[in-house]
Amino acid sequence: MDNDRHLSCREPSRESADPYCLRSGESARLLAGHPWRRFAVLGDSVAEGLSEPVPGYGSAQLADRVAHELAAAAPDLVYLNLGHRGLRAREVAARQLGPALEFRPDLALVVCGANDAFPATYRPASVDAQLRTMVTALRAAGADVITVGLYNVSYSPSPAIADWLRPGLRRRMETLSEHTAAVAAELGTLHVNLTAHPAATDPGLFSGDGRHVNARGDAIALAETVRVLGAHLAAVRGARTGRR
Repeated sequence: MDNDRHLSCREPSRESADPYCLRSGESARLLAGHPWRRFAVLGDSVAEGLSEPVPGYGSAQLADRVAHELAAAAPDLVYLNLGHRGLRAREVAARQLGPALEFRPDLALVVCGANDAFPATYRPASVDAQLRTMVTALRAAGADVITVGLYNVSYSPSPAIADWLRPGLRRRMETLSEHTAAVAAELGTLHVNLTAHPAATDPGLFSGDGRHVNARGDAIALAETVRVLGAHLAAVRGARTGRR
């Protein structure tokens, strides 16, 4: 794989025994023969990767781990990660969409909106419009696009989130997830819904900063992403078989 970011394989201890994480050989089976060779990532700190380490779980960040699994099935994969912490949706679109299109991806991950939803000034329609712009442009350029319904960080036990802020933050993060899912359905993305995951409210899933998940959260997100990609590949193959 052509990239300059450090990747690590899944560690065989706690992660391999975690019921929500990838099983041995699962990723290879689901992604075997996948068509993607140019993988671009756009977004904020979730795309860049800021999770805290957890003993027994892979140390690489989510997007890097997705790229690693894709490259295991296609060693000639080229990977570009444009993610940068602190960006709102409009800034992701303004700064990253152009370079992403120049890269000519056939698969793109777009993850943003949490920085918009943190403050009470969150305007869902504005974030929706930016996400729609990015997804539409990437799809028109020939890329399959992954979108993500984020974990709800209001469940983080971190003291960085004051208790009085949690109810409003929880509602805004739920709204962000609902709107992202609606845009995904409208535009035909490969949508990963982490908001509704059974582990999503587990306080042990989050980093101490109150804004991100830890390495276990990333490992679960990796599994869900690979499974969504695998389901898409199976559906495409099934449709082709049905036309014969």
